[in-house]
Amino acid sequence: MSKTYDVVGIGNAVVDVISHADDSFLDHMGITKGIMQLIEKDRAELLYGAMSDRTQAAGGSVANSIAGIGNLGLSTAFVGRVTDDALGRFYADALAADGTAFPNGPVQSGLPTSRSMIFVSPDGERSMNTYLGVSAELGTDDVDEGVAAAARVVFLEGYLFDKPKGKDAFKLVARACRAAGGKAGIAISDPFCVERHRADFLALIENELDFVIGNEDEIKSLFETDDLDEGLAKTSAICPLVACTRSGDGVSIVAGGERTDVGVTKIVPVDATGAGDGFAAGFLYGLATGRSMKDCGEMGCAVAGEVIRYVGPRAETDLKDVFAASGISL
Repeated sequence: MSKTYDVVGIGNAVVDVISHADDSFLDHMGITKGIMQLIEKDRAELLYGAMSDRTQAAGGSVANSIAGIGNLGLSTAFVGRVTDDALGRFYADALAADGTAFPNGPVQSGLPTSRSMIFVSPDGERSMNTYLGVSAELGTDDVDEGVAAAARVVFLEGYLFDKPKGKDAFKLVARACRAAGGKAGIAISDPFCVERHRADFLALIENELDFVIGNEDEIKSLFETDDLDEGLAKTSAICPLVACTRSGDGVSIVAGGERTDVGVTKIVPVDATGAGDGFAAGFLYGLATGRSMKDCGEMGCAVAGEVIRYVGPRAETDLKDVFAASGISL
């Protein structure tokens, strides 16, 4: 069946605002170095105003993955919520420039567009201060079922699971995609989110989804176990395809009860931010193009390995060249 989009993502639409700052500035502004913390609107406006050399990029976890998939040449769309303000218009224009469809467009809202103020220290540490703003309000009204039905694969962002409206939007997208013959899956995103909504997470995975992507801690958190093999076995018992990233130890994939382990060459990351998003980009490229699980795993690891060579959550190179250098055929 012909599809308009190879992969459609749904998640937080966050503008990454990046500035350089030394330790004295961080101390003066009360910024905890090297971590991500959620902040409120007034704090976000204060920090944004204090950034002297800002650069901006359209971000968000699943949006980063979608950008990687587009880099590899597939047709993509992203469902997210931004306000009709300067940052929201920037976000929509940035997606369009990358060739990613943004069917929602900016909306009128009392909440500003979500942004993450990222201060990069001279030693390369990134101190992230994220205001979720309007993106966390995404719900079924923001979802065009026709867009989901026109996708080979839809990819959901676990971070949006904290609000009932987000859960309802996920179900609507997944059902529309699967009813039209596509596959739906989720990035678990955060073990703490699983802990807050474990029963609903498991019900979504078992009843609505075709695949799950998570790291070791996230997979183990689904069934409250310290044993990764147990977590993989229990997750694969309720979902046809599970991909678990294990940092420098590669990835373990269980599909139809068969496990595939893909190793990686360990490197010291310049910045590990976005490694999981990069893995998802390569993995979903493979899934959308009908590749074997081994190929999907190698593609995911190749993109993740490229992302961590740079500061920022996305690769700065043509990923088709990265595949070629790794001996991976498109």
